[in-house]
Amino acid sequence: MEYPIWELTTFGGGFFIALIAVVHVFVAHFAVGGGLFLPVFEKIAYVKQSEPLLDYVRKHTKFFLLVTMVFGGMTGVGIWFTISVIAPQSTSTLIHTFVFGWATEWVCFLAEIAALLIYHYRFDKMSRKNHLIVGWLYFVFAWLSLLLINGIIGFMLTPGAWLETGSFWDGFFNPSFWPSLFFRTFMALMIAGLFGFVTAHRIKDETARELVYRCCARWTVIPVVLAMLSGWWYLSVLPPEALARLAVKAARIGQFFSYIPVIAGGLFVIGVAMMVRLPREARIAMSIVLLALGFGFIGSFEFTREAARKPYVIHDYMYSNQLLPSQMNSYTEAGILPSMKWSKEKDATNRMAAGKTLFQVQCSPCHSIGGPMNDIIPLTDKYPITGMDAKLDGLGKIQPMMPLFAGSREERMALATYIVDGLHGGKPENIPYAARELPLDIPPFDANKDEYVLLSWNNLGMHCISDSYSEWVLLPPANDIWAQLVKRGDKPEVITEGVKLSYFVEKGFENPAATSEFWQNVESIFGARPPDNVGLSGNGMTGEMHHKEGLKAFEASLIPVEPYPAGEGYNPFPVFTVQAHDIATGKLLAETKTVAPTATEMGCKNCHGGPWKVDNLAGISKVTGHDVLMSHDRLSNTELAAAADAGKPMLCQGCHPDPVLGAKGKPGLLNLPAAVHGLHANFLTDRGSEACAYCHPNRPDGPTQCLRGTHGQADIGCVRCHGYLEDHALSLLKLEKANGKPGADRLMAHLKPRTVASVDAVNPRLPWMQEPDCSTCHTKWGTLPDKVKSNGYNTWTEGGNVLYRNSPSKTGSIMCIACHNSPHANYPAVNKHGKNRDNIAPLQYQGNTRAIGADNNCTVCHTGKVDPMNAHHLGRPMQ
Repeated sequence: MEYPIWELTTFGGGFFIALIAVVHVFVAHFAVGGGLFLPVFEKIAYVKQSEPLLDYVRKHTKFFLLVTMVFGGMTGVGIWFTISVIAPQSTSTLIHTFVFGWATEWVCFLAEIAALLIYHYRFDKMSRKNHLIVGWLYFVFAWLSLLLINGIIGFMLTPGAWLETGSFWDGFFNPSFWPSLFFRTFMALMIAGLFGFVTAHRIKDETARELVYRCCARWTVIPVVLAMLSGWWYLSVLPPEALARLAVKAARIGQFFSYIPVIAGGLFVIGVAMMVRLPREARIAMSIVLLALGFGFIGSFEFTREAARKPYVIHDYMYSNQLLPSQMNSYTEAGILPSMKWSKEKDATNRMAAGKTLFQVQCSPCHSIGGPMNDIIPLTDKYPITGMDAKLDGLGKIQPMMPLFAGSREERMALATYIVDGLHGGKPENIPYAARELPLDIPPFDANKDEYVLLSWNNLGMHCISDSYSEWVLLPPANDIWAQLVKRGDKPEVITEGVKLSYFVEKGFENPAATSEFWQNVESIFGARPPDNVGLSGNGMTGEMHHKEGLKAFEASLIPVEPYPAGEGYNPFPVFTVQAHDIATGKLLAETKTVAPTATEMGCKNCHGGPWKVDNLAGISKVTGHDVLMSHDRLSNTELAAAADAGKPMLCQGCHPDPVLGAKGKPGLLNLPAAVHGLHANFLTDRGSEACAYCHPNRPDGPTQCLRGTHGQADIGCVRCHGYLEDHALSLLKLEKANGKPGADRLMAHLKPRTVASVDAVNPRLPWMQEPDCSTCHTKWGTLPDKVKSNGYNTWTEGGNVLYRNSPSKTGSIMCIACHNSPHANYPAVNKHGKNRDNIAPLQYQGNTRAIGADNNCTVCHTGKVDPMNAHHLGRPMQ
């Protein structure tokens, strides 16, 4: 960072550049087109021997001189001043790259001034022939100035081969040079016609006035048609990413781009209308409208051209905040503050001061603070520091309209702190949650009398609900409860025939429809309308379990339990009672309990704003849910927010395939887990397991924890099995890329693996069906893995049938999960809503919280002597 930048707050750098530049460019094009207009009309006056027409040219020349040379010269100086103090690095680059071009242009500009002054002051004092020659010389020099400036301006958007060669000529005759030159020439002629209308009403002679109006109409209508045709040529040479930005409905660049043909149509229609004899007042009014349209035409074009460059000021070479992409890695490693020679802050120790300096360098060139242009305040109003930090992390990765953040992680946090605490006065983070011990009754079990053992579990360890039902649904209320009934004996037997297994939920959770909007929107989202308190599979809050084919187990799927008990706020751990009855006699054979973990604590609000829905702890509010849709619309060019407003909320799997639901989605779109994790990984790089906690309900200070089991107690976090978020996302995206999904490359572009050496080393996988393989770390029964070195990432199960939650033990009867409990909640588990709320079965059957049968408690099922060599694990890889 060689140059300091002018610190602006309310107006920001972009406001002054845009204000002065658009006005100057409008006048500068008038200076070129008017340079042809004057000698042409002077020649017509001589041919027609019309003194009124010659007098018009004489007076128009004075008007032209004042507008172009006086006012235009002042705005030209204004441009140089503003860009030199607001964008000094890019200004320096343009000067050093095009020294010869600038010198030549200044010579042409000097010749323009001399010719125009002579043309004006010697209008009646030199021969007609020589006076016309001076007029033509002015036009030639003015057009040469346009040619020279056009090459330099075009270079900023399409530098072409200059990026490799650094050659003056490659930069000057860049890919957009010729189409832009033609477009600007036609635009200059059109503007000359518009200004001709403005002064034509002063002509008293009606014949001369009508001639001027008709000629000016041709100067307007014909050039605007030619400008639009050359505009299509111009579009054809733009970089593909610039063209893609023009097509984005939600971006301002697309809006201004759409204005151009509309304004051109208005210029054509009104220009033609000016040929018709109309009252003088009407023509004056139409002249003003035409001039305004002309300003809008060139303003829309200039805004579109400038915005199409984003995030660069010089495409692919220099960002709009004057930083070079080639230096980003060094800034990430060493920080950017030490490189600012003019800055007092050399590190991020003082977060507020460092953040203010970083804002000045990286944000203020485009954003104002409370001003009329790109105001940073409303754009960042929804973020707490956590979300602001994530937003900064993801800048320029998914939506490349802004540069990447330059600096270390500490500097990024300093900038986030300045924006949130300094500009907004602070935003509340998530409130901590104090653990509470809810009452829990452990069902009785008499090892000397009871004939049966009933084991029950939830198959996921935590089912997350995206309860933004009026906006969108990612995961509906749909918890699964499983159970196995074991008849005790010398050779225990898993019973599946002659018995009926049933379930019911604890008091307070029986009526989820009273607290949930799911049933109000289910038909619109899923195309079905189950009765209140009944889920998508037909199961309710009480009912009968069904035998699971292929496994000696019973299941009740998609139970629509919600974590909102009547009168108790938020409780993500409802308890279900499971009973086994003899079908023939109706006798109760066994009874147990299990939690059905169900959380709505998905952390969308961390970045998408809005409050929590319930008790300031959980739930996706309408505000948050709607912002998610608006972000989707902006990033993917969809119209989901409008659909939700019209009463048509979206099921994410309606478009994105999802293996766990068997949803086919739309061809070509990424599957849902790949899309969600791939997107968010770009905003949560260089983090550990806390990256998972920002979205999933397992933040350490929250009411819900996904990872509650033995791995969590051993301080083995998410990344030891699933990899860091970047690794996790890459494994999903690589499979989608191999399947020809075009969106994968976009999300992978800025992701670097952290557990393995390169992207090539990442093994692709299908979400939900291919998960970490337990045997990667648990290589030998009875021996604990190395807590430091063991890592389960990058070794995946072959398919869903061999997942831990679907796998039977060596004997082929009892399931692994029946004795060890759910994934992420393996016995012993610790729960913030009751220390042993997840440990009901081991407490019921063996009086401790270890896995069923641990510590030689084989007598839970075995009534006779057990050979340790026949243990269920022995000889079987655990998956």
